[in-house]
Amino acid sequence: MRISEVVAGKASQDIVTITPDATVRELIALLTRKNVGAAVVSTDGSRLTGIASERDIVRKLDGNDAALDASVAEIMTSNVVTCGPDSTLDEVRTIMTDGRFRHLPVVDGDRVVGVVSIGDIVKAHIDQLQFERDQLDHYVHQS
Repeated sequence: MRISEVVAGKASQDIVTITPDATVRELIALLTRKNVGAAVVSTDGSRLTGIASERDIVRKLDGNDAALDASVAEIMTSNVVTCGPDSTLDEVRTIMTDGRFRHLPVVDGDRVVGVVSIGDIVKAHIDQLQFERDQLDHYVHQS
């Protein structure tokens, strides 16, 4: 299974983005409103500048309430690991597990075309296993 299939199967293909000059307070409001755990940081809404997650926020806020007024650029992860639409489910699962990432941008050329979460990957893997089980069950009971 390719990641493009995982992205296409999501309930929403919306990519939640925020500009690097937005505040952490604005980021928290965006993540809450969209009910997501990370936002793509982009100056133009399509090219990847970074990613900002709940984990980035927590690390910055630990003992520093003033961080709410810091810019997203100050807390974001700028060296972002990505995958492509043609990446396989197994490749992405390994990348996310090894890197301990919960969100991975899907990039085609220089444009972000989606974001997959660890939940998306687990769901796709379970769906894939269920399909294989059903096929084997059908084969066994057909004979």
